[in-house]
Amino acid sequence: MSEIKAPMGGKILDVKVKVGDTVNEGDEVVILEAMKMELPVVSEVSGTVKEVKCSQGDAVEADAVLVVLD
Repeated sequence: MSEIKAPMGGKILDVKVKVGDTVNEGDEVVILEAMKMELPVVSEVSGTVKEVKCSQGDAVEADAVLVVLD
């Protein structure tokens, strides 16, 4: 099991995956707005989305778990 975490605190602009989706290494899973910049959060491993722990509009802290892969 692998967790995709927020690289810094910010606001979730878009969630690109849902439970059951297959993602590959390098795929965008979440778009985070931090310091007035859009920051794509990408998967570092391939897998299947087991859990999405954020929603559009959520404020998240650095290192918050955004997506869990199986």
